[in-house]
Amino acid sequence: MMMKPTHDSLILVTGAVGAIGRNLTGMLLAKGHKVRALVRREDERAGALRRLGAEVVQGDLTDLASMHRAIEGCARIYFGMSVSAAYLEATVNTAAVARHHGVEAFVNMSQMTVTQMNITETTDSPQHKLHWLAEQALSWSGLPVVTVRPTVFLEGFFLLFAAASVRDADELALPLGASKTSPVSSVDVAAILDDPAPHIDHIYNLTGPESADLDHYARGFSEALGRTIRYRDAPTSEWSEKLRAAGLPDHVVHHLTVMTELHKQGRYDRMSEDYLKLTGETPMSMADFVKLHAAEFTRSAATV
Repeated sequence: MMMKPTHDSLILVTGAVGAIGRNLTGMLLAKGHKVRALVRREDERAGALRRLGAEVVQGDLTDLASMHRAIEGCARIYFGMSVSAAYLEATVNTAAVARHHGVEAFVNMSQMTVTQMNITETTDSPQHKLHWLAEQALSWSGLPVVTVRPTVFLEGFFLLFAAASVRDADELALPLGASKTSPVSSVDVAAILDDPAPHIDHIYNLTGPESADLDHYARGFSEALGRTIRYRDAPTSEWSEKLRAAGLPDHVVHHLTVMTELHKQGRYDRMSEDYLKLTGETPMSMADFVKLHAAEFTRSAATV
């Protein structure tokens, strides 16, 4: 299929209020693209996307009628979904409707763990199996698919799950043991959606600029924040209970707990040049990421 780069092609971004989807929507709009942002509910986050210039539609990835409304008229799709027991259903539902409407590119945000899985090998997390099965279904679909497999996002473990302990106790409290890991910041897949043709049927394994242990990353926090931050290998049970207390579903808690165990086994000690090849840029360092989000890692004057 011949595709020419054009800013006239409407791009659908699913999961548009999440960290990755929100950043991607902003990047595409800044490049002059037309973006339709799919959200689960109308709230302030949806309003913020409208103010950026996106066309916002409300819908459910597992609902056929929703996805017809979202996909009709779109040439390119970014598919990303948070951890959910309905992940496979949502992927296949979206893919079926995308094929019906003849989209020219389907960019799928997966996980690098899938590279170490096959028809007989999975992990203890049902979510990982759903990701592997979703990739199989997309490969059978006949869609023009581009697969992106990051290690773990800085916006996840190191912002969403670690900001409170850094802010309140000057400690990076995560149950990751002494292993090395190579987290990556929000991936700029706008380069793929700009001109999908060269990327169709490719898989990109994305890591940060280095793989290091958590003591090393704690020093990066210290450098960026101007105060001493120490790594504490939090007990897995303590961390999991905090996740449950925050209201996360058991499926999500179980998946995140398995991820911490895989980290301890060195499964996230991975390096790849794909980020540089894809974007032409070096991935953001931990120190630069912390500087960018310094306010979220720092106690306000009112609470000191």
